[in-house]
Parts: sequence; structure tokens; C-alpha cells
Amino acid sequence: MQQQQTFDNSFLGRVFVLLYGVFCYFAFLLTCAYAVGFIGNIFLPKSLDSNGQESLVTALLIDVGLLGIFALQHSLMARQQFKDWWTQLIPKPIERSTYVLFSSLALILVFWQWRPIGITIWQFDNLVAQIIFYSLFTLGWIIVLVSTFLINHFDLFGLRQVYLYFEEKEYTPLKFETPAFYQYVRHPLYVGWLLAIWMTPLMTVAHLVFALVTTIYILVAIQLEEKDLVDIHGEKYKNYRREVPMLIPFIGKKS
Repeated sequence: MQQQQTFDNSFLGRVFVLLYGVFCYFAFLLTCAYAVGFIGNIFLPKSLDSNGQESLVTALLIDVGLLGIFALQHSLMARQQFKDWWTQLIPKPIERSTYVLFSSLALILVFWQWRPIGITIWQFDNLVAQIIFYSLFTLGWIIVLVSTFLINHFDLFGLRQVYLYFEEKEYTPLKFETPAFYQYVRHPLYVGWLLAIWMTPLMTVAHLVFALVTTIYILVAIQLEEKDLVDIHGEKYKNYRREVPMLIPFIGKKS
């Protein structure tokens, strides 16, 4: 154990941690870029709304199973109890980067094994309608991106942790703040996700399954995430939760 600790604190050990964090970050960026094309049916030979080749039941079982794997990974690894156990096995500075990497791998599995179902729920061929849908789709991704920077993009994706470790500086948790979007809804990042998955001029059964399961996951994840935030920030977050709506601006907001 002592030898491991010495290696971790050496210059080469710190360089490895930094490079690992950068690798995980760029893997996630590429995965997110692919997700835009996959969900929006843009530039990819296989996307969410491609023509189906499997039987309906088989495709549904596989697709729901894939989304379940992603939801389980994404929620389990985000829980504090798991982090406390996990960081006994891996160095604490790379815990967030490893979470980001596993999230990327879970998404890649979804993209790779996804079974399209070509049954159309709705389709808008009108140019104006398509412009509206794709504008809202794009807005959703912009909200996701901007929201990450509002709460410290580099901490969220593990870069701040590995950089501080490389500089031999102690990691300090972020302060609780509510900038810009966060003054109107508690989870603008999820609002962006919901726009990205629902705002489509072509909705197939597979896309509907993806959107419904993801929406249910988001609603459950919010409850788990807010429980952790209450444990961390206490009364400050309880007051914030009472005063600011969860996902829809001005709905349920108290003066």
C-alpha cells in the first residue's frame, strides 16, 4: 500500500492521472457528438429512427434493456455510498473521470446495439414544422452545454480533479450557487435533455421508447440527486427546492 501511494504522488503518477482524465473527457465529448447525430437522425447510417429489422418484441426488449443498463450505471456510480466504496479501489482524483468514462461506454453500447423500430408515430414533412422541431432540438443541446459551464463544466467531467492532483493541490468541493438558468429551474441540464429527445419531426416507436424511458429515468434521477444535495447543502438546498421549480419555469415557484 505504501508503494502504491508513493507512485501515485510521483511526477509520473500525476502525469498519468492527468492524461487519464483528459482521455476520459475527450471520449465523452466524442460520444456526445455522436449522440446528437444518433438522436437527431443526422449524418449517421444508423440512428434512433432508422428502419427496423428485428421483430417488435425483440427490439423493444433489447432497447429497454440497453437503456436500463445506462440508467443503472449512471445512477449507481453517482451515489455517495458507491463513491465511498469505489474510491477504496481507485485513486480519488480519478473517480469522476472514471464515472464519465463508464457513462460514455454505456452510451456507446446503446448506440452500437440499438434496434430501430420503423413504425412511425408522427412525421412532419412541412419545412416550417421541421425548422421549429430542429430549432428546439438544437436549443436543447445548447441548454445542456451552457448548463454544464454554469456549474463548472470541468469539475462536472473530472478535469478539475485531475488537474488539481497534478498540481499537488487539494480538491475543494464547489460552493452551492444558482447562476442564470438555475434561478428559473433547478435542473436546466435535464430540461435541455428533454428538449433534445422529444423535439423531433419524425417520431418512431423506437424513438418514443427512448424518450419515455429517458424521461422516467430523469424524473427518478432528480429525486436521488436532490436527496444527495440536501445531505450536502442542508437547509440552503431545501429553501432552493421550495422556491424554484424543478423543470418548468414559473410553475410552482413561490414568491
